[in-house]
Amino acid sequence: MDPRTDPIDRVADLVSGLGIGARPVRAALAALVAGSVTLDDLVRRFALPRRLAEALLDALGGDLTTSGSRSAGVRADARVRYRERFGLDRLERPQLPGPVDALPADDVARRIAEVVAAAPAAVQALDHVPATRVTALRRALWLDGTFDLDGATLVCVGDHDLTSVAVCLVNPRVNVVVADLDEDLLAYVDQQAAALDLPIRTAYADFRAGLPSAAREVGDLVFTDPPYTPEGVRLFLTRGLESLRDRANGRLVLAYGYGRHQPALGLKVQRELVGLSLATEAILPHFNRYDGAQAIGSASDLYVCQPTAATWKALPRAAQEAVTIYTHGPQSLEGGRPDAEDVMTTLLEAAAGPESLDVGAVVALRRPPGGIALGDVFAGRAAAAVPNARSAAVAVHLVGDPSTWLLRTLLALDVRRLAVAVQNAHPAVTSQAGQQELQRLVGAKWRLRFRRSTPDSRHAIVEAAEVDAADLAPADVARRFLLDNGHRRLGTAWRDALIKGSRRTGGEPLGKDEARRIVDESGLPAHVLDSPLIELPAHRIASIIAGLDAN
Repeated sequence: MDPRTDPIDRVADLVSGLGIGARPVRAALAALVAGSVTLDDLVRRFALPRRLAEALLDALGGDLTTSGSRSAGVRADARVRYRERFGLDRLERPQLPGPVDALPADDVARRIAEVVAAAPAAVQALDHVPATRVTALRRALWLDGTFDLDGATLVCVGDHDLTSVAVCLVNPRVNVVVADLDEDLLAYVDQQAAALDLPIRTAYADFRAGLPSAAREVGDLVFTDPPYTPEGVRLFLTRGLESLRDRANGRLVLAYGYGRHQPALGLKVQRELVGLSLATEAILPHFNRYDGAQAIGSASDLYVCQPTAATWKALPRAAQEAVTIYTHGPQSLEGGRPDAEDVMTTLLEAAAGPESLDVGAVVALRRPPGGIALGDVFAGRAAAAVPNARSAAVAVHLVGDPSTWLLRTLLALDVRRLAVAVQNAHPAVTSQAGQQELQRLVGAKWRLRFRRSTPDSRHAIVEAAEVDAADLAPADVARRFLLDNGHRRLGTAWRDALIKGSRRTGGEPLGKDEARRIVDESGLPAHVLDSPLIELPAHRIASIIAGLDAN
């Protein structure tokens, strides 16, 4: 440290370098501001490594005053500056209610309870079991009282218990990114964030297909309550690691439980942590309680995991082949059956269509031999893998689609023709309303044909033929441009779509500044405009496409 630098700035450098792990140093600093403390006391009271305690004292330098031969404290005339600069008056750890206690009678607890009570129903096929309201509060209080979260970013890898909202209600200075598969949940989180003015950003994510850009390398802390299978825990932790920007100080907080009569299952999951070279810093037994999950005592433990240097070497291979991760539903470890050969035969025939087009590629969640993985389609890496894409067809196997793989695939691929195999009970296929809504959303790009119960009662085929852009009305021209550019930053793609559509009106086309003004006045949060359309929750996609009619 440069001795010429103001001591308070040297302390600030020390604190900022520790990221979310700086709280013990700030607590030690608060003790030095409050009075004289020995080095041994700093180490013992705040569990500080001696070297770190010495670094704090060295940084304070001339702002320290000694009392006796071994005690030191911050000079009286500097104490106010340190209190204000480092928020020392906010360090007191809150009292956590017990895991089965009644909720405290305060405004934050009441709001958390109201938000949790009105949440969308749990989805059994996604292994959702709702945590109790007091658990939501306890998690938020514990996270905020353990880590330095002011100005930090928490990434929720899955958020069915609304940890995001609870944390922001406890500490509104935390930024939160929520990545989740459940469209109803994402819409609810967005609604609550807007109503309560909370700094929460949402992104659609099926972790089997990768991590959206909004959640990649942005986090200081990760929270996840994953499916309680070894494959599910490994996958969610892997995506959590990919979301960390602070590899030195970042932590992953994991909720996981197993029946005490099944220690072998617990060991199998814990081996996944070792496989990722994660150090288990702490385990808080039975911290989380649930309304359900009685097989594991309606409880799970809270793990605090710290990455090591070896973690990042293990990361590239960690999520491979993680497709069946749930304990219920068609994508479960025991529930899935391979599709019959006639499904692929029918799919390929539908893709070729009446013109007998060349089928340039086959897409599936798990990369088929010579084909394309769905994650590459969502990430915008598929175009180069389809020969002669503008005149070719693509066959897409999406059986098991939880909800909006189909919509996002139609956004992502720009080819002459698509055929998509889905389960016959797919929400966009099973009813006329679902079919009409999907056609409305993508009508400027695709003409859809829904073939239910094809080739059997368990499957359906959706055929998509490219719409000729030359015949589109001005509003549809803008919509088509947006649909064709789903991987670009939304604000930029929307601006260019408005300009392109205005050129079809016969009047004076919009300039860039005017189009940008229209986009900026849309009322959408800046983080939405900074995201690609394909990564947004479905409710955002629908409202944005509908909004083009008003422009």
